[in-house]
Amino acid sequence: MPSRHALDFDPLDEALKPPPDESDSEHAIRLAQEAEAKRVSQAIDDSLRAERQLQKKKNVVRLLLLGQSESGKSTTLRHFQRLYTPNAFREERVLWRSVIQLNLVRSIRTILDALSNVRIQQPIDSGGDESDDGPNFPQELDFLKMRLAPLRHIEALLIAKLVPPNEDEAISLPASSSVSNYQSTRSRSSERSWRTQEVFVRPTTTWKGALAKSSRANGRPHSFDAVTPGSRDEAQEVLHSCRHDIMTLWNDRTVREILRKRKIRLEEFPGFFLNDLERVTSLKYTPNDDDVLKARLKTVGVSEYRFEMEAAAGRESGTEWRIVDVGGSRSQRRKATWVPFFDDVDAIIFLAPISGFDQVLAEDRSVNRLEDSVLLWKAVCSNKLLANVELVLFLNKCDILDAKLKAGVRLSRYVRSFSDRPNDLETASKYFRSKFSAIHREYSPNPRKFYGFCTSVTDTTTTAGILASVRDMVIRQHLKQSKLL
Repeated sequence: MPSRHALDFDPLDEALKPPPDESDSEHAIRLAQEAEAKRVSQAIDDSLRAERQLQKKKNVVRLLLLGQSESGKSTTLRHFQRLYTPNAFREERVLWRSVIQLNLVRSIRTILDALSNVRIQQPIDSGGDESDDGPNFPQELDFLKMRLAPLRHIEALLIAKLVPPNEDEAISLPASSSVSNYQSTRSRSSERSWRTQEVFVRPTTTWKGALAKSSRANGRPHSFDAVTPGSRDEAQEVLHSCRHDIMTLWNDRTVREILRKRKIRLEEFPGFFLNDLERVTSLKYTPNDDDVLKARLKTVGVSEYRFEMEAAAGRESGTEWRIVDVGGSRSQRRKATWVPFFDDVDAIIFLAPISGFDQVLAEDRSVNRLEDSVLLWKAVCSNKLLANVELVLFLNKCDILDAKLKAGVRLSRYVRSFSDRPNDLETASKYFRSKFSAIHREYSPNPRKFYGFCTSVTDTTTTAGILASVRDMVIRQHLKQSKLL
């Protein structure tokens, strides 16, 4: 049986005892070290305690962006970033230059592919007629195409920049709806051998980080004004050297007529920069805010963007916003990728591109784009999981709708219930708003207020005002649900 002395022995206490032969100076140093260690430990404990209290007090507002592919979800997200995290948005502008370069190159490729299927009777820039009797290009056009051949290399270079090596499937999506009208008739000639699939990135990939690293490696600082005399951008140099030929191609009357007859409306889709060629092909070009909003880079899957808005009122201070952008293609909707985000979302912004009344889905050409938006809106309104969620409708791309109606496209030809109403933007937008409002009222499980806006999300001024209104509405709803209002 152990002795009483053995039971009372504490090895930790024994180890912490001061040395028996400790001098006065050593004693003072030891006490100072112990006091400092205690102070640091207390500071860490206080910091952890404060962080826990802050997390308890912190409000998190969740906003979901829904809509079909190319409805404007990513552009709306970039608007939020521009308005409420302006410094970060400005710092990242230069990284969008590669995306804009790719958008421009692919627009040119689309035009050249369209010309490959026709015979032009008159030399380019003569305004002559064209027919579909077979390929018989005038010499001027052949020379022009040869001079633009370096853009093929630039396209491959830009894709390699944006798409990680392990994302090979990121270039295997169907062609964009802007070029789908003639893709089925393409031959295998060398002039038409460029990639036709749309490039996309996943939210989990770090394409911005890769571009920033590449910029630093090439001597270009990562900054919104990062164009220096010594910097080198191969893609920009090639675009600059080809600028006159690109302008000749785009401004030719015969080329425009061919695109019109083939219903290839490049100006109606994101990533259209052919009307800004002089500026975008400059060696000193740096994207501005509008360029970033117009740029086209398809994302798939679910991406969540977190930030704290600048407080407009005291009660909004410390509120963290989480905006979730989900893929809009039909395949992703069938997988219901956004369902897990329904349980605690504060509001949904639903984007319906009403300019698509005369278009079909790129992934299913048997489905009208407007009809697809209506069906998706009906499904969202009737979802019982969303019975208490505020729904905000953006009838988007009203600028394109206006241009179509002014060009003489009859809405009643595609939407018979529009009947003989005046074929103008004001009448059409009111008509669509009433139809979507009726669905909202009929299919919502519980009565709720209808928020509907006619938008052009590339219009920064108008959209800023709309998003401010949406922000105020979401904040009020969040505070009400949290019983703070």
